[in-house]
Amino acid sequence: MPILPTVRDPRLITVRRGGTLTDDHHRQLARWAVECTEHVLPLFEEARPDDTRPRDALDVARAWIRGEVPMKTAHSTAFVANAAGRDQPAPVKYAALAAGQAVAVAHVAAHDLGAAAYAIRAAVADAAARGEDPEAARLAERDWQRERIPAELRELVLDDQRRRSAICWDVFDD
Repeated sequence: MPILPTVRDPRLITVRRGGTLTDDHHRQLARWAVECTEHVLPLFEEARPDDTRPRDALDVARAWIRGEVPMKTAHSTAFVANAAGRDQPAPVKYAALAAGQAVAVAHVAAHDLGAAAYAIRAAVADAAARGEDPEAARLAERDWQRERIPAELRELVLDDQRRRSAICWDVFDD
């Protein structure tokens, strides 16, 4: 299931590509995506301590935010992070996919919601695997993320969550 809409929101397209998103806001969305992913990354790292691909992807995302690596490097790193999740249990897989989405924000800002959605899915799957309430885990992770949305982007992200929740497995629903 795709997590990007067929019609893209110009508010999540950079100015140089015909949208209204500034470079600063693009970087802020990337930072938020990294933060959402880091919150669940221990699920991957505890299961696969010798596999650094998702952590390395977040390092590349941070380097892109600082202007130290080009977008193409960040974009290609997303595939490496995603590959780390193959054939893994759901919480581990979703944490790796969150890392892939976080680094892909450099290429398409709207991947920020992908990182957040996969992080929520990782938390839900982990709760279910431990016999805890998955819905409580979903709400807790969603609310934790929402508390960290950059203030000047809060309304944009919340609106995007409302618009895209259905294609993001309904994880953002209230």
